[in-house]
Amino acid sequence: MRSRFQAGAARGLTKFVGRDSELEQIGQALERARAGHGQVVAVVGEPGVGKSRLYWEFTRSHRARDWLVLESASVSYGKASNYLPVIELLRGYFQIEAGDETRKIREKVTGKVLSLDRALEPWLAAFLSLLDVPAEDPGWNRLEPGQRRQRTLDGVKRLLLRESQVQPLLVLFEDLHWIDAETQAFLESLIESLPTARLLLLVNYRPEYAHGWGSKTYYRQLQIAPLPPESADALLDDLLGTAPTLAPLKRLVIERSEGNPFFMEETVRSLVETGVLAGARGAYRPTGPVRGLQVPATAQAMVAARIDRLTPEDKRLLQTAAVIGTDVPLALLQAIAEEPEERLRGGLGRLQATEFLYETRLFPEIEYAFKHALTHEVAYGSLLAERRRALHARIVEAIEALYTDRLDEHVDRLARHALRGELGDRAVPHLRRAGLRAAARSALKDARAWFEQALGILEGLPEDRAALEQAFDTRLELLSVLSMIDELRLALGHLRAAEAVAQRLNDDRRRGRALAFLARVHLTMGALDEAMEAGTSAAEIARGLGDPELWFLARSALGATYYLRAEFDEAVRLATENLAAFPPLQAGASPGDPRLAEMLVTNRSFLIRSLSELGRFAEAAPHEAEAIRLAESAQHPFAIGLLYYGAGALHLGKGDWAKARSLLEQSVAAFRAGNVAWRVHVTCSAWVLAQLGETSEALDRLRDGEQLVERFAATGHGAYNAWAYHGLGRACLLLGRLDEARAWGERAVEADPAHPGFGAHAEHLLGDIATHPDRFDPERAETQYRQALALAEPRGMRPLVAHCHLGLGRLHRRTGARERAAEHLTTAVALYREMDMPFWLEQAEAELREVG
Repeated sequence: MRSRFQAGAARGLTKFVGRDSELEQIGQALERARAGHGQVVAVVGEPGVGKSRLYWEFTRSHRARDWLVLESASVSYGKASNYLPVIELLRGYFQIEAGDETRKIREKVTGKVLSLDRALEPWLAAFLSLLDVPAEDPGWNRLEPGQRRQRTLDGVKRLLLRESQVQPLLVLFEDLHWIDAETQAFLESLIESLPTARLLLLVNYRPEYAHGWGSKTYYRQLQIAPLPPESADALLDDLLGTAPTLAPLKRLVIERSEGNPFFMEETVRSLVETGVLAGARGAYRPTGPVRGLQVPATAQAMVAARIDRLTPEDKRLLQTAAVIGTDVPLALLQAIAEEPEERLRGGLGRLQATEFLYETRLFPEIEYAFKHALTHEVAYGSLLAERRRALHARIVEAIEALYTDRLDEHVDRLARHALRGELGDRAVPHLRRAGLRAAARSALKDARAWFEQALGILEGLPEDRAALEQAFDTRLELLSVLSMIDELRLALGHLRAAEAVAQRLNDDRRRGRALAFLARVHLTMGALDEAMEAGTSAAEIARGLGDPELWFLARSALGATYYLRAEFDEAVRLATENLAAFPPLQAGASPGDPRLAEMLVTNRSFLIRSLSELGRFAEAAPHEAEAIRLAESAQHPFAIGLLYYGAGALHLGKGDWAKARSLLEQSVAAFRAGNVAWRVHVTCSAWVLAQLGETSEALDRLRDGEQLVERFAATGHGAYNAWAYHGLGRACLLLGRLDEARAWGERAVEADPAHPGFGAHAEHLLGDIATHPDRFDPERAETQYRQALALAEPRGMRPLVAHCHLGLGRLHRRTGARERAAEHLTTAVALYREMDMPFWLEQAEAELREVG
């Protein structure tokens, strides 16, 4: 496989002039990178000024002789193909050929990675997944898409950084103005890790591209301008010759092209093709007067004029190739061009001779590439819309016929051509496959775009059963993506539409699935009545269908809803029944289903937290032990984090601060390792750290928690806002930030009256603030404590009831109401002793002794 520059070099590139300063600056960056101070160099310029040529000359110069050079580029339609430049880079690094089978690719990747560093073995699955090779790592398959995305970004970065320790590494990414979001994220991550690496990152792009690297001390930007007059003269001397009769023509070319090298080259070719110049390269002569000669005003217009001068057959062939893309497999072109092979090869020969196309690959199949992105853009744009549409449609048919056994390699290409070919219902499966692949690669924004385009087509089709079924399934595929990018309101809308579709289909199984997911989204948003209604309906449908998986998913959502509604006894009952039902379910129809595994973890965590709120700590102990056992064996960051949080919350509720700290820190570490954003584990951690007097750490965690809760609130998450606010308020109170503590407590009270348990905790917090010596307000304190009791007592929240009695006892002791103080403190002591809460028991007993 040759790049277009390699193909051009074989024919003879034009003289390279006028870029000595830029070469010198790149050379300086290279030497700094060689010394272990990684660098980023960006070449910025308009199309045709020579951005790619500059890097071609540098990477082939003596300066880069002992460097490993890895190159990649983006294409104009590449934004829809996630990781495309990264994949191209990996294919080059692992020396993967176009015809390599899955087994061969696996051998090359595994061998190369393990010979480089066995410590990279955990990232093998990420590399193979990018190359469309199935991962044989169960841990990889259990990861959430967001975690796979982070593992992918980290893995490729680690691979390059480790290689740079073996030999200095030059990595080239071209045309960032066409880059996809995942490659952008990779570059941002790589750039953050450059300062101590022997790695030079070269990028180029057009001026409209924006990034956030400009402030890096190891970044330099080279604004590449058109050639100055003396350099433009030197280029034209090479192209035309030095005869004095050429001087007027050279002035005209330089004036019209404004020193743009590509424009100048295209102008010279145009003048030769139209007979204005005769001779050979470097020895041309004018055939007539230059005065009055018309030269198009832009490079695009010049290319268009050259295309228009082709024979109708050659122009049609070039346009057909442009619809395929910037890279043009001969087999695909043959399939859609409707030309006899001899005539097709003749046309391709002429298009190569006129330097519209270059031959870039001979094995395993011949492939061509457009000489320049502008050439491709102009050729594609010169086609009438109907002709373009028809060609895109035929390309889909051709790919399906040519690559029957390798369609997975062409998923994005099929989707793009099917969409532009306006294939209607035939496009939908291709778009959905592209969406699923993007989601599997954790390119969630790309996945969303593919699914939404599929839905757009389906909504315009007649409402037959097949279309409705596809619409339902596509909405559920889109739902999983929207949930992961925090588009909860959109997810809710799609689920409601999916339920309506299921009703029109009279399909209870589909309707049950929609309702189960609807319950989960309502739950996440804090709409508990709606979650209860949807979950109950889903469970009833599951019971009628005899569907254990749907039953489990629906009842898991119901159990979580009961917990958030502070109906803790019901939450315990459902979680216990769900956990008992899980082993036979797991052995049934869907073993290893990640959704079921997630629900298993969720049920365990809610069971522990519900028992903690009820003060049934001894009963919770075996479930905590099982949670820790599961967490230690799990390979799923969310599961680990949630299980440790549940166990930590149990000890927090009991007042075992040191144990709570250890477990919550493990929860924080797990969520961070998986790049999973959550919040209550962070806010509870800030609370515990403050309680233990670890002020600096508590302040850091407090800041993290504040950022997380605002982010979650802004994206529609309502389920745990009150508890998160309460945790921040507790931390602030312990740190002496009393005004902030009150503000968080008031936000917790106001967050949502549908969360009475969290509201009770918030009222108790406000009572504690009102008894603080610097904010002492006995009337307000008593009101808050009694409001907390009114919420906690009917819900069996015995630890909180005890805390309220302790607070009231302290309050009355300070105000001199010793009899009332003794009454409340005696109640608190009895409750703490009954629940085996030694930390709080000691405090209550000390207060009672003070009362006498």
